[in-house]
Amino acid sequence: MIEYVNERLPQILFAAWQHVSLVVQCLLLATLIAVVIAALCYRNRALTAAANAVSAVGLTIPSFALIGLLIAPLGFGVAPAVVVVTFFAALPILRNAVVGLAGIDGSLVESARGIGMSRMRTLLRVELPLAWPVILTGIRVSAQMVMGIAAVAAYSLGPGLGGFIFSGLSRLGGANSLNSVVVGVVGVIVLALILDLLLAGLGRLTTSRGLRV
Repeated sequence: MIEYVNERLPQILFAAWQHVSLVVQCLLLATLIAVVIAALCYRNRALTAAANAVSAVGLTIPSFALIGLLIAPLGFGVAPAVVVVTFFAALPILRNAVVGLAGIDGSLVESARGIGMSRMRTLLRVELPLAWPVILTGIRVSAQMVMGIAAVAAYSLGPGLGGFIFSGLSRLGGANSLNSVVVGVVGVIVLALILDLLLAGLGRLTTSRGLRV
């Protein structure tokens, strides 16, 4: 194992960087999409129920099956990986964003409107900051989930450490096949832990002390 890692260290580091880059960029895109949708529907019960239903049903779709379906229209490579990772990342964030925004005390919103804040300014300056801890929890859940889904996306020749996993599985029993799988799996776990620690630190930096208490 040590020899395998030493011989392929540049490739492993590059694949790890690709993996993190894919997950982080898709998380940012998914957060933007989910928060916009939540802001549009959280005040309407029917739309809120629809958003929750979509997030619940979406999580039941096997990621491997969705990747297989996307290969036909999008081909192999980065495109299907980005679509799949963004789709699954948006679901927990959407649910938490709806819950966070809907759970804000109405009197706080009315006070903001009473001092002359516009609807958009109230959303940006009052509601979103108050809902941010709940939204960030959804982001952390999504980060852990899609870190594994990004590895599965290597089935469509997507970037990341999943290539080591599928390469090893395809020649299981051959030379270094187990080493390849172990490197991919352990690498994904380590990256997931590091990203979660970074998101926890981001939460402490971006959440007011009053809300943390």
